[in-house]
Amino acid sequence: MAPRAVQSRPLLTPLDLRRATGSLADLLPAPRIVDDPAATAAVRSILDEVRRDGDAGLRAATERFDGVRIDEIRVPQDEVKAALDRIPADLRAALEAAHDNIADYHRSQLHPDARYERQGVTVRELRRPVARAGCYVPGGRAPLASTVLMTAVPARVAGVGAVALCSPPGPDGRLAPPILAAAAIAGVDEVYRVGGAQAVAALAYGTESVAAVDVVVGPGNRYVAIAERMVAGEGAVGVPSAFTGPSEVAVVADATTPPSYAAVDLVVQAEHGPDGLAYLITWSEEAAAAIEAEVAAITARSPRRAEIEASLAKGGYRVLVDGPEQAVEVANCVAAEHLEIMCADPEALVPRIRSAGAVFLGPLAPASLGDYAAGPNHVLPTARSARFGSALRVDDFCRHIHVVDVDRSGFERLAPVVDALARSEGLAAHAESVRIRQQS
Repeated sequence: MAPRAVQSRPLLTPLDLRRATGSLADLLPAPRIVDDPAATAAVRSILDEVRRDGDAGLRAATERFDGVRIDEIRVPQDEVKAALDRIPADLRAALEAAHDNIADYHRSQLHPDARYERQGVTVRELRRPVARAGCYVPGGRAPLASTVLMTAVPARVAGVGAVALCSPPGPDGRLAPPILAAAAIAGVDEVYRVGGAQAVAALAYGTESVAAVDVVVGPGNRYVAIAERMVAGEGAVGVPSAFTGPSEVAVVADATTPPSYAAVDLVVQAEHGPDGLAYLITWSEEAAAAIEAEVAAITARSPRRAEIEASLAKGGYRVLVDGPEQAVEVANCVAAEHLEIMCADPEALVPRIRSAGAVFLGPLAPASLGDYAAGPNHVLPTARSARFGSALRVDDFCRHIHVVDVDRSGFERLAPVVDALARSEGLAAHAESVRIRQQS
């Protein structure tokens, strides 16, 4: 049964899935951001330009898309360090506190090299960080100093040799002091005033000013996210499996949910700008009405009202469901970057969650806490890539290398297995490689 229309209310598009049958994936709007032919063609052109023209291509793209001409692409290190004294003391303290929380959490992801032994075969797993990592930090609508920490700190914890950071310049051709200060606190080695798909190209291919990296991480708009996938598909650089595009939130609410809490958290993600998603999922018509009224009130007084209204007009939904179980089914299908479970007994729904970037339980765990200071990463899968991708983590900056050591007993045990399998596949030299050793 298809969704039934319900009485329209401002900002959030209504969907009624109560008593719906069939696949939820067919009933819910599908993200179109990943397979956008026009955006893909535009990104391909930018990547080719930077690969061909190097620094000149970077400068041309920056003037074209950011409206500024830049001379020096790299920000001098003394300018990066000086930003620490240019920001308010409370902001510096907040950045340092967030840095410590993020570093402490990500250190919990480290583990010693693994060792496996069985009947004469020893396998060690070596964790080796990449030599260079590139961090992308959005800066168009808001200078996301927090993203500097969320990308650079795990790289540092992983032991990456050099960390480079790219972020788009402001109208004056400079980066915002909070971004530079965060880079200083995180120990970033190189900072470049370039953004967009052209920054991804510079990090992946290298230019006269920007040395190529091994891994590119960081969220961005559709062009940045598509660019990351494209350079990874070429084998130019590694990227995490998740598609880290425009921001998303799904809020599961009921009659016990404080309407203002749910409403502001829907607006939080919408104020990031276009192409994001904000889902309210509830089985209470009264809660839906109260929360939507709060969304309208918060939006009306927001300094980013136009961005919020535009985001919600394209990606804001109010979904009515039969109950908690169907709410989680919808949440799993949406696979939102941030999932807030703000109903009664949220812990009871956790075992049912299969696809989400990060989950926040109860009224005192807004997604913004995770975005800034709780410790886990805020670079999260979007566009339903939480079905297979995860939050940025230390392992995204590492390779895992197997070291295999075999004694005579282990070899004699495995040689017949190798011989039989190799012969079945028609790979004579593989079989011969063990037979020769059996005869020596």
